[in-house]
Amino acid sequence: MANIRKMEPSRQMRNDDPFQTPFDDFFRGLFVHPMRFGPRSDQSQFCVDVEEDEKAFRVSAELPGVRKEDINVTIDGDELAISAEMKRETETKGKTGTALHTERYTGRMYRAFSLGHEIDQSKAQAKYVDGVLELTLPKMQSEQSTRKQIPIH
Repeated sequence: MANIRKMEPSRQMRNDDPFQTPFDDFFRGLFVHPMRFGPRSDQSQFCVDVEEDEKAFRVSAELPGVRKEDINVTIDGDELAISAEMKRETETKGKTGTALHTERYTGRMYRAFSLGHEIDQSKAQAKYVDGVLELTLPKMQSEQSTRKQIPIH
């Protein structure tokens, strides 16, 4: 079986380096991935889909495990901000009822972006069903701009 070796074009330049030691290859790549403490990065973000037609934007945000009361949606002109407070707790019990494994995660998720067209905040709607936040954001017809928080039903 052939040995597989990672191709390194710059290796040719390093071969004439007088300071290179046999241990350089051993330590190379050891600290490529930094150690992380706290929640995983995919838990601090959530997926967002945005659709647009002539009259409105439709935004779907996946927020599984988040209570409706812990979600905030704010519109400021053409800027949309969605934030959510997440509280998760899992526990695994053995046959005796003693906890063998317990994990807790609390954190805040936040996404903000510009939609490119001002939103008519008075007609904006939000609903949260089965872990998916659905926003209907009609485009503004006039040049009025104010900041408003949208209630979620």
